[in-house]
Amino acid sequence: MLRRKVAVLLVVCAAVGSGCSSERQGDELMVTDNPVAATAAVSPPAAATPAGAVTALTDDVVAMAFEPESGTLAVAGKDTLRLYPLADTLGDPRTVDVAAGSLTVEEGAFLAAGEHQVVRVAVDGGTSPAGSFRGEPAGTAPHDGRILVAMRDEHAVAVVEGAEVQRMISGDMMSVDQVLSTGEGAVVLDRLRNAVFELDVPGASVSQGLRAGQGATNAVTDRFGRVLVTDTRGGALLAFSLDPLLMRQNYPVAGAPYAIAYDAERDLAWVTLTERNEVVGYDVAGEEPEEKYRFPTVSQPNTVAVDPRTGRVMVASGTGDGIQVIAL
Repeated sequence: MLRRKVAVLLVVCAAVGSGCSSERQGDELMVTDNPVAATAAVSPPAAATPAGAVTALTDDVVAMAFEPESGTLAVAGKDTLRLYPLADTLGDPRTVDVAAGSLTVEEGAFLAAGEHQVVRVAVDGGTSPAGSFRGEPAGTAPHDGRILVAMRDEHAVAVVEGAEVQRMISGDMMSVDQVLSTGEGAVVLDRLRNAVFELDVPGASVSQGLRAGQGATNAVTDRFGRVLVTDTRGGALLAFSLDPLLMRQNYPVAGAPYAIAYDAERDLAWVTLTERNEVVGYDVAGEEPEEKYRFPTVSQPNTVAVDPRTGRVMVASGTGDGIQVIAL
């Protein structure tokens, strides 16, 4: 078995005012002087029949999230949001005219970020504004009664309350691609800078930053307060703890790990491997991840979600090959 690699890395940016700069020579957070954000590896032709049941959908799925109280799966295409009831299989969807590049769950609804706005979409399809912006929001995270919004091109996180931007948090970030809440803490994933940054939300500042492998792409939080990150370019599953920000695990994963979802009931991190058209379930409760499940998927499995009630896993194709539901 591959042994866990534990790394305690140098905290490079202790605070916004520390003088740490993304343009500074020898910046330890930078993989290269000319950074290019990592993306999903292109999948080969499918070599195996996808596990479980596949629902046809010709739209290229760009985001997906599951709301467990209602059993609703939200699937975002290029300009349409579909809400599927999930029983034994996916039911007929309700279509909502909302464009979303990312989806998160918030108190029985979905937060859809895209087109200069964040829209709150109820599971019955009703919509209400959750914030409007000059730039394009890249993602959201409910946090302490507010919504944190990743503003990629503005290199900042907007703190939104009552659909109004209360303040912006900026620092040494090049591309704010994803923002996550651990409950007490908050973290930004910066794909260009190839780093994770811990936020001091009450203080409206960036407190610490760490290198995140060779090309990090997606992240989730777990019930232990950690941030789990897929290092697509480096082929690894990373785990970070907060306060202080430390890398706790760097576990090799072959096949270009990309999308990730977390089942808090079973402590399973589901990771898609787009180079192999597979999804793997890792038990992350121990000292190192342990593979528990591996299934063939639809082609280009760029998105994944999980139903914590039953453990079922949903995988969607980024090239119009449908949505897959796998029962454990």
